[in-house]
Amino acid sequence: MAEKSSVFDMIGPVMIGPSSSHTAGVVRIGRVANRIIGQAPKRVQITFFNSFARTYEGHGSDRAILAGLMDFKTDDVRIRDAVSLAKESGLRYTFKSVGNASTLHPNTVKLEAEVDNRSVVVVGESRGGGVIRIKEVNGFYSNFTANLHTLIIAATDIPGSIAFITDVLSHDHCNIATMTVSRKGKNDTAYQIIEMDSGLKPITLEYLKQLSWVENILYIPDIDN
Repeated sequence: MAEKSSVFDMIGPVMIGPSSSHTAGVVRIGRVANRIIGQAPKRVQITFFNSFARTYEGHGSDRAILAGLMDFKTDDVRIRDAVSLAKESGLRYTFKSVGNASTLHPNTVKLEAEVDNRSVVVVGESRGGGVIRIKEVNGFYSNFTANLHTLIIAATDIPGSIAFITDVLSHDHCNIATMTVSRKGKNDTAYQIIEMDSGLKPITLEYLKQLSWVENILYIPDIDN
């Protein structure tokens, strides 16, 4: 089934140009990575694939991804100066291009970041009109858009864990829009990626963090604010 389009998809976001795919979408991917990391990274390798690999400099995707990693919004005028601002902030980065990755979306970017002795890997797709899809987080298939409140739970894959999490969310009156589960193997680490129409209460988030079988929780309330 084809994905439905919204008015946002057609008219695009308020942004610093020149292209919603090459700038606004890329900024949003960078902002998601910033939320996942918890801050701007200290060091990052940025790999542009396919169409991006050929056009990222001319269309400003290099500035856009750095701006997103520094948590600039899509309409922030500082995007134009993101390269110099990244250097001033101490963000160390390298760009890499891969022009023929047939299994990946034409506008794909991979971020391999380091901060505080942690490594974080995010793979995102810019799908036009500022719309994005985060395809992978730390090697796990994730498949979320960042248009909704997003909960990412890394946990031991124990029986009943999915039902338990959804029950907790229902008591917080959270309506689940999408849910993706990815795991390394049976009884190994699994990622639950849940997109919700409304946000979580802080007490619910803290409760989930205290569960013995939960390894880590990331909560992205609203990427565009």
